[in-house]
Amino acid sequence: MGSYPYRNPSTMNPTLAATLAAVLLCTAPGAFAGPKVLLKTNLGDITIQLNDEKAPESVRNFLSYVEEGFYDNTVFHRVIKGFMVQGGGFALKGDGSIEQKPTKAPIQNEAKNGLANKRGTVAMARTGDPHSATAQFFINHSDNANLDHPSFDGWGYAVFGEVSAGLDVLDKIANVPTGAKALKARVGDEVREAEMEDVPVEPVVIQSAKVVP
Repeated sequence: MGSYPYRNPSTMNPTLAATLAAVLLCTAPGAFAGPKVLLKTNLGDITIQLNDEKAPESVRNFLSYVEEGFYDNTVFHRVIKGFMVQGGGFALKGDGSIEQKPTKAPIQNEAKNGLANKRGTVAMARTGDPHSATAQFFINHSDNANLDHPSFDGWGYAVFGEVSAGLDVLDKIANVPTGAKALKARVGDEVREAEMEDVPVEPVVIQSAKVVP
């Protein structure tokens, strides 16, 4: 799935963890002026203001998934209060299971764009490879300067937007009970079940994602 913004070391098999953990993880609120995307979730609505000037490739990539309906019925599969909430890569299936979706090719890391991982900003999730971000993203629940370029690996996590409405919903998501849960993750073309930490006990679902005026 992508990698974790490194706060707690992973105890998973390194190969699976790198694939499974599409991580997660700007400027001051109201400073962006690009397209807007409305995420309708089962806990309320979040509007994301994108910054296509500072992060053109990340925004273009995100919008392509939005326009294809990729994010509809996906979940926030990793939630850590006071850190971030991560989603956009795992779908809630009819039988209640949560399975990682196949994605397009990864994009280049734009973390050098000068935007900071502050509370309410949205950044691309990735694996240990700096240029591995695909569909997954995370919303910072607090200021996470340790994720800014150059971070721990010389790159960091690329911010491409911020929450312009719905910070209260972000707080609701960040406060849901979480625990270990088996999810169906992709390792190459193979789907296998693996236990992940910090998964909401009750699914937090992105019911739809749409570009709005």
